[in-house]
Amino acid sequence: MPEIAARVEQVLDEAELWPRDPSEAVALQRRMAGRVREEPLDADTVRLVAGLDVSYARDDSLLSAAAVVLDARTLEVVDSAVISAEPEFPYVPGLFSFRELPPVLRALAELTATPDVYLCDGFGLAHPRRFGVASHLGVLLDLPVVGSAKSVLYGKHSVPGPERGAWTPMVAGRSETVPDSVALAERGAEVVGRVLRTRAGVKPVYVSAGHRVDLPGAADLVLRLSPKYRIPEPVRHADRLCGEHRKALSAAPPSTSWSEPDAPPDSRRRSAHPRRRARGTR
Repeated sequence: MPEIAARVEQVLDEAELWPRDPSEAVALQRRMAGRVREEPLDADTVRLVAGLDVSYARDDSLLSAAAVVLDARTLEVVDSAVISAEPEFPYVPGLFSFRELPPVLRALAELTATPDVYLCDGFGLAHPRRFGVASHLGVLLDLPVVGSAKSVLYGKHSVPGPERGAWTPMVAGRSETVPDSVALAERGAEVVGRVLRTRAGVKPVYVSAGHRVDLPGAADLVLRLSPKYRIPEPVRHADRLCGEHRKALSAAPPSTSWSEPDAPPDSRRRSAHPRRRARGTR
């Protein structure tokens, strides 16, 4: 059994890591946040990056979780896995990791490639308790994880310049746009992330360190992985794979049970070298 698959199995078997009550989940986040570590991340040394995403059915009864591994230099897909699962934790902003990480972990356990860095469509330290999904995943597996989100959950920030690569710091505080977050950071406000423009004239993304990475390295990597589109390629591919998987499930006959051993291959798919690229959330 690959090392990450064994670790995933161990983590999922530890019931105390998966409370069902939101208040207990908040308390656990506060305790685990102290285990987050920041380490220098040199984007030049990163060879494989796994993009992670989760997508929900319209009635919220089922979700798809995908992991897509790309070569960081060529942006070619080298491995992918996608699964379906029923959400087992309520929909509570700030606690998405308790709802989404179990299926994400199961998808990671299906991979045959070993990524150097993991990229979540979500937050790391840019979180009210400094423990978003990117930090949570990183601490559970003790692996380098970066958060790159499409919207803001937490943090004061100003608008970066219109050119590709422009950025401004996100500092601690409720989510709001301020005239000059650079000045706030210079005056000692805690920096929790960056607002990064990955395409000229297009809405930015919101980057934060998750675990075992630093913010400058995380932002550099996200920019490198976004040569054409706003969303970094690994996450964009995972998003597409989730969508394709969800469509396949919704097109199946209503009487089909996905828990049966003869479930179609789309309900749990792994591909070491897929011929079709997945299109490029949490």
